[in-house]
Amino acid sequence: MGARPPAVARVLERATRTARRHEMFPPGRMVLVSCSGGPDSICLLHTLHRLRRLLRLRLEVFHFDHRVHEGSGAHAAYVRRQAGRLRLPFHLRSARDSPARGESPEAWARLARYAALTQVATERGIERAAVAHTRDDQAETVLLGLVRGGGLEAVAGIAPVATVPPLGLTVVRPLLEVPREEVVAFCRSLHLRPRQDPTNLDLRFLRNRIRHRVLPRLERELDRNLRVTLARVAGRVREDGAYLDELASSAAREVVEVDEGEVRMRVARLQALVPPVASRVARDALRVAAAMAGSFPADVEASHVEALLDLAGGRPGRSADLPGPLKARRDREYVRLRPEGEGT
Repeated sequence: MGARPPAVARVLERATRTARRHEMFPPGRMVLVSCSGGPDSICLLHTLHRLRRLLRLRLEVFHFDHRVHEGSGAHAAYVRRQAGRLRLPFHLRSARDSPARGESPEAWARLARYAALTQVATERGIERAAVAHTRDDQAETVLLGLVRGGGLEAVAGIAPVATVPPLGLTVVRPLLEVPREEVVAFCRSLHLRPRQDPTNLDLRFLRNRIRHRVLPRLERELDRNLRVTLARVAGRVREDGAYLDELASSAAREVVEVDEGEVRMRVARLQALVPPVASRVARDALRVAAAMAGSFPADVEASHVEALLDLAGGRPGRSADLPGPLKARRDREYVRLRPEGEGT
């Protein structure tokens, strides 16, 4: 392979350390690499290809065409060429619809992409997918969670390893400790020419305003590298959150019931839980219900969880609208979650 340019070596070292620390890649497993064609995902693809022997990986490449801007087909063709250059199998899926009126385009895009990613992984018998979140994404996510008023799970940011319900696809993020500036240097050193998605510059989206305006200004005003600080905070909070998640998982066995087409929470047992555990039980119940309704992974916000807890604490007969097609209704013993129109 020859000597590695320093910019490439730095990324490979960070990615290897992250992968080993979090046991991301059991030896010999197939990994589906999600690649948009942008700098982060192109860096991820070439990083894992260069580490495939060290980490004993078998790789396939996935691209999702959202069809939200002209030229998205060119992005797909670019990723196909990259996969061909590396002699890796390539899988393309395209959006079949568009955001509904009033639906967040960001949430729609994320849900559609992960649903397609999971479908391809299932068809190929692949249990593990790699996505290209970086340390900068981590910092932005923490700030985004604070703005949206989330709890510990929001401040905990992006997990290095996560399981997407209900099919059990494991998503790993080997670049989570790599700063974006090193991603750009990596691509430049290898003479790669990643595509730029124009939606990443659209300041109508809250994340883009945080990325391009809020975070840089905070760093200038405070004279600190907040990306490093916020990523460190996320890691520490995630440890605390993991303990609460264990408590919630245990409590859910007594609170949540899943039947065909419906998720139920026992009101009396939910109300007996301490608030941090109750909110996690409600959040996870909502995610299961959303998955059953065909809209996973659910884009659950703090307001959705609060609506469920408010129903549980109120009188029977009340109802609440939830993300996507879901509706919740309170009866004497349960808060029931099901798609609107199915017995609601």
